[in-house]
Amino acid sequence: MPPPAIAALDLALVRRAGGRLPGEHRGVGVGVGTELAQLRPYQVGDDVRQIDPSASARTGVPHVRQHVPERALTTWIVLDLSPSMAFGTADRLKSDVAEGVAKVVARLGVRRGGRVGVVAAGAGEAFVVPPAGGRRALGAIDRLLAQGVAPDGTAERDELAAALVRVRALARQPGLVVVASDFRDDGAWPTALRHLVASGQQVVAVEVLDPRELELPDAGVLVLVDPESGEHHEADTRSAALREAFAAAEAERRERVAHELRRTGALHAVVRTDRDWLRDLGTRLA
Repeated sequence: MPPPAIAALDLALVRRAGGRLPGEHRGVGVGVGTELAQLRPYQVGDDVRQIDPSASARTGVPHVRQHVPERALTTWIVLDLSPSMAFGTADRLKSDVAEGVAKVVARLGVRRGGRVGVVAAGAGEAFVVPPAGGRRALGAIDRLLAQGVAPDGTAERDELAAALVRVRALARQPGLVVVASDFRDDGAWPTALRHLVASGQQVVAVEVLDPRELELPDAGVLVLVDPESGEHHEADTRSAALREAFAAAEAERRERVAHELRRTGALHAVVRTDRDWLRDLGTRLA
């Protein structure tokens, strides 16, 4: 992963999440910080070190300064480990690209004292790696990624939606949520994602594609396996009508996914197994 690309992606993610650079992620409420939140009259028990001389002299009444507390940014990664992510016909599998996205986001997330947590979807009950910082967080994420994706035929409906609901419950403060998935779960994930955005989270939806999902090659009779259900289907790809119908259906599905993501308010980034996914992701976020 080239350092300049990662640095550019770092700045883009920070701007998306809080609009500020090191030490200046806005907190909620008032507390210790560098940015003034408000001035108010002094009350018994207030820290006398926070008395503002100018305001006190101007009004004749002692006033204290209250600041916006600074906090470390918490980043959540929702990682799709469903069977369809094991597909790939180009330079790498979709799961390889999703793993790369998770690793680079995690590395950027622990900078400046930040914390990173992961919710894995598509491999049964949503698995949670609690937010942590530094090497502890990166080590836990590496161990999760080493487990790989779920076996064919084990996918269940609404696993992605369940993971998004889980993140919404766990993310107590506004932060950044990056979802790496092929969004082939036809369940209730749009509603769950819309509620997550409405809760104050900055959400980046990274859709992972493989070129062979977009159109069938003219390769004779093929036996195709649906990784989500495990069902086998025989297709004569010599038929131009079949290839055209497949491409049209896939184009309609992708437009539906893009439409749903626009409705949620999440930023939609598309990365592919046959392209420089890191460059594409950075370009979309910039």
